Amino acid sequence: MVDFLTHPCTAFAQSRILARGPLVDVALAIREAWQQGGGAGLTVFDDETGKVIDLDLRGSTAEIVQRLSQHQSSEVRGRGRPKLGVVPREVTLLPRQWEWLAAQPGGASQALRRLVDDARRADGEHGSQRLARERTYRFLNAMAGDLPRFEEACRALFAGDDQLFAERIAGWPADVVTYAQGLGASGQDGAQE
Repeated sequence: MVDFLTHPCTAFAQSRILARGPLVDVALAIREAWQQGGGAGLTVFDDETGKVIDLDLRGSTAEIVQRLSQHQSSEVRGRGRPKLGVVPREVTLLPRQWEWLAAQPGGASQALRRLVDDARRADGEHGSQRLARERTYRFLNAMAGDLPRFEEACRALFAGDDQLFAERIAGWPADVVTYAQGLGASGQDGAQE
């Protein structure tokens, strides 16, 4: 798990990139922009998911950093093996499925982990392309929903037609286009360039 303070993100002021990098640096850059009167229309995006990140930027630099640090430490910790990253969640299955899992070597948890790992390997490139498209769509929905050809761009995105997608977003603000194309790359590195 990536440390929340160093989580990669990008802040937009209207349609221009204001800051990008570790969350703590971006948060402090936004705070500075607010103090200088340039904080209108700010939106921060998680570079890995395309989701909007809400930040509380009240108080001093130390207070902001402390709040961001507390966000990570406030994550729900339950039973399991936290040092290994094991997270307990509820799974709903039919009785026959529970019986099959219970009969597997290592028990239900180990069998479920094996099944998930096998499915992830089998999914391979298709899964990362799907995640890249969903990540891009989240960003587009927040930043470009009112722009011309938004719906056509989304259809091209989910159809996997990179050429048509590029054509549909060509007239949009340059930073929005660049960031969207970076998020759409199958790897997460595209958003960080």
